[in-house]
Amino acid sequence: MTPDVWSALCGEYTGSALEAALSQAVNGVSGLDFVRPGMKIGIKANLVSAMNPDRAGTVHPMLVRVLSKMLFEAGAGEVVIGDSPGGLFNSAWLNSVYRATGMQICTETGAVLNENFEIASRRFDGGAVLREFTGSCWLDDVDAIVNVSKLKTHGMMGMSAAVKNMFGAIPGTLKAEYHSRFRNHDDFAGMLVDLNEYYRPALCVCDAVVGMEGNGPTAGTPRMIGAVLASRSPYMLDVCAAEIIGLGPSDVPTLAAAERRGFAAAPSVREAPADGKPHPVLAGDLPRIEDYGIITERKNVDFGNFGSGPVSGLLYRIAGRLTLSKPHVTKSECVGCGKCAKVCPEKTVRISGGKAVINRKNCIRCFCCQEFCPVGAMKVKRSFIGRILVHERKHKKQ
Repeated sequence: MTPDVWSALCGEYTGSALEAALSQAVNGVSGLDFVRPGMKIGIKANLVSAMNPDRAGTVHPMLVRVLSKMLFEAGAGEVVIGDSPGGLFNSAWLNSVYRATGMQICTETGAVLNENFEIASRRFDGGAVLREFTGSCWLDDVDAIVNVSKLKTHGMMGMSAAVKNMFGAIPGTLKAEYHSRFRNHDDFAGMLVDLNEYYRPALCVCDAVVGMEGNGPTAGTPRMIGAVLASRSPYMLDVCAAEIIGLGPSDVPTLAAAERRGFAAAPSVREAPADGKPHPVLAGDLPRIEDYGIITERKNVDFGNFGSGPVSGLLYRIAGRLTLSKPHVTKSECVGCGKCAKVCPEKTVRISGGKAVINRKNCIRCFCCQEFCPVGAMKVKRSFIGRILVHERKHKKQ
């Protein structure tokens, strides 16, 4: 019986190692059965910024190259690779991202890098929280989407993998608007699930050969994991990806949102609706990293029942605010470039005296400043009271 997710061990970004791992993982979930002769396939890769792939913030170009070759061999007529990272959605910025991330090597297979930068409004009546949005047109011009993500920690969502990767469908400069529209972390996670439901990727692949731990998703530390994951479901892929780094649905809002809507299940077995027999979620070897540096400090602490009434409710809200994680400027590392101020959707960050300063009153804790700080000076931090009251596993480090 076909599993939901296949994990194949892979310890290096060489063509031979990736060909073996991708073939095992993708074919294990019947991943290329959807390809028909002459189809135009879009590879939505995680290209979050103009970063060298050795920093582990973006998918490795060799993995995308091998996958492109496999798609052509399966009968695809065209393969287009793209993303909409933070910044202007135009040729100048995207080509600088393609160069920095090494994506040009993918064109050796016949694949092309996306040059369609048109955007359009969309309506999605099936969305739980996202009914209208503006999306990148290049994803509408393909016959099927392959979602290729990178396994990383994430300040707001705990983890970035398949589900979070589809936020790249939103044009870069508009991303701040969606952080403002969906300020609550659960609503933002629901919006990401809706994007996956709208675009319905035909296949999801996760680059977990080398992941990012610590201050992810852009300023963390590369960490060898040694695996490639494949699935038809972005949610089930993320369930297994989270297991690798020691996270569960309560730690990852996108998984919690998917679970509430019946899209995700426990990582052991689930019941197949057709025959009621146990259905395998996972096949292959799933590495589990016991000391992965993850971020668990982004959400409220459950203080139990304060009782009923307005005073009790006020006490609960105060207690929650005192323990919330927030972006924090490490002054000694800040270079005063102003990138954080530019990306902040609520304009709560300014540069004063050559250093970033955050207006806590208006901060919505979207962690855009932390995600796009080019030197990693923005960190995810919990308050002093929160650190006293909350017991974290020792390996959950910054």
